[in-house]
Amino acid sequence: MDTESFNPIVTSEQQFNRARLYINHLKSGLVDFLIQPKHINIINFPIELDDGSVKTFRSYRVIHNLVFGPGKGGIRYHQDVTEEEVVSLAKLMTWKCALVNIPFGGAKGAVICNTKELSRNELRRITRRFTAELVAQIGPNTDIPAPDMYTDEQTMAWIYDTYDTLNPGKNNRPVVTGKPIELGGSYGRTEATGQGCLYVTERFLSKKLIPEITAIAGARVAIQGFGNVGSIAAQAFSNLGAVITALSDSSGCVYSESGLNLDEVSAFKKEHGCLIGMPGTLSLTNEELIESDCDILIPAAISNQIHAGNAHNIKAKLIVEAANNPTTPSADAILQNKGVFVIPDIMANAGGVTVSYYEWVQNHANEQWNLDEINSRLKKKMYSCVDLVFKRWQAFLVEEDKATDKETGEQLPCPDFRTVALATAIERVANTTLMRGIWP
Repeated sequence: MDTESFNPIVTSEQQFNRARLYINHLKSGLVDFLIQPKHINIINFPIELDDGSVKTFRSYRVIHNLVFGPGKGGIRYHQDVTEEEVVSLAKLMTWKCALVNIPFGGAKGAVICNTKELSRNELRRITRRFTAELVAQIGPNTDIPAPDMYTDEQTMAWIYDTYDTLNPGKNNRPVVTGKPIELGGSYGRTEATGQGCLYVTERFLSKKLIPEITAIAGARVAIQGFGNVGSIAAQAFSNLGAVITALSDSSGCVYSESGLNLDEVSAFKKEHGCLIGMPGTLSLTNEELIESDCDILIPAAISNQIHAGNAHNIKAKLIVEAANNPTTPSADAILQNKGVFVIPDIMANAGGVTVSYYEWVQNHANEQWNLDEINSRLKKKMYSCVDLVFKRWQAFLVEEDKATDKETGEQLPCPDFRTVALATAIERVANTTLMRGIWP
């Protein structure tokens, strides 16, 4: 049997090619344009560390597509990040923005560094230098960064201040989103991805595709990851009556069949810096969490966590992808055959970029909306996204919408929700590209 590839470029191309089968009249030359990133910036820069030594850091900013508007995408700081990963995440942002219908294109950035080994001052120097190197590319109407893995609102504040210092006399607040409230950040932005996960799950369950689970209340939920997204999703689901059975962080996983007390979990994590060893819980491996007995599984950590090696053993009836690319294409096929539904990342975690868009709009208008307005708009947007994908999926299910294999002429089977969502997003980008016209 062939070894499964975890290469992010291979994954994105496999997902794209499957979605292509369900799109009629997609010009072949346009496919090449949609697959390839528009720009890849690779920047190496030196930083003086606290001990006086100098270290060179490698960084990236990738623009995938600008058909709908300025580039939009987070900046992650991680020691293992690769160019291929940044390119695939920029593509994912293009599809995500197109699917939820916000006027941004796809972008992503990264600096190869281990934040756990760097001081606050060193991180500030890295951020300011990285921003200075990108000052001609990023801008309120060209490319707008946001937080991602191991970056936060403080990182965004440094980016904003550096850009504003180098471009004085303008309203530069829209250059970056995910800022502190005091600098024009939006209420609800920090919670947006986790809150958006709740809204899409709530709407999906209302469709009654899973007879045993028609509401959040009472559902048993396992969450891989207890960072910003995982912890907020856990609280949001718990607030609506879900039973959180398992949580994990980089130290490992904790499990309680009767449900974890989130206040106690947070207090233990704050005191000990990890979850493992919390009284009254069982310690699990990461694989055991993925395969644990639950109704809803929420991968909210890193990519490739659900794969051909464990997909057969998953007991959850619904997977909600809070992380980007947590499920491999091989696992998708296994899960579909098992009857396990997957709410894909471009739907499930689109709350973050949606509220980033709201922050950008507020900054341009020099306004600040209250939290109720933000959440009301977010809920409406997430519900609409689920309704759109569900309606098209239903059309394939009852054969109102048909797709045929271009080589054999045979009718293709009903696609999964990821394929429907991707096909919808790709069509929107392709149609808009043709509508604008190929210039010159």
